[in-house]
Amino acid sequence: QLQLVESGGGSAQAGGSLTLSCAASGLINSWVCMGWFRQAPGKERERVAFIHGSGGAPTYADSVKGRFTISQDNAKNTLYLQMSSLKPEDTAVYYCAAAYTNFATCYSKPTYDYWGQGTQVTVSS
Repeated sequence: QLQLVESGGGSAQAGGSLTLSCAASGLINSWVCMGWFRQAPGKERERVAFIHGSGGAPTYADSVKGRFTISQDNAKNTLYLQMSSLKPEDTAVYYCAAAYTNFATCYSKPTYDYWGQGTQVTVSS
């Protein structure tokens, strides 16, 4: 069983930065596909960034490419999302999620079985 706890959300001005953390407890191995999602009111959930435990390039949604960076600290079992050049449209509840799956599935359309509770990010203009 895997448990995920996000932290680091809050408020920022447009153009500012925030870093989200996702602490994972449970079995973490090279089969874990980790992702950051967000959902704004009235909008569908969007996968903004993801990475597979076996390696491979982090991948980003076009909406955040060049502004967000996903990374993981295996020693601390923690996933991060560094967000810079924030825009009001980045306002959403952000979730981290995990799936035990292979590399190919992670980079296509995995089913995420484990989710954090979410953390609010609000960007004002």
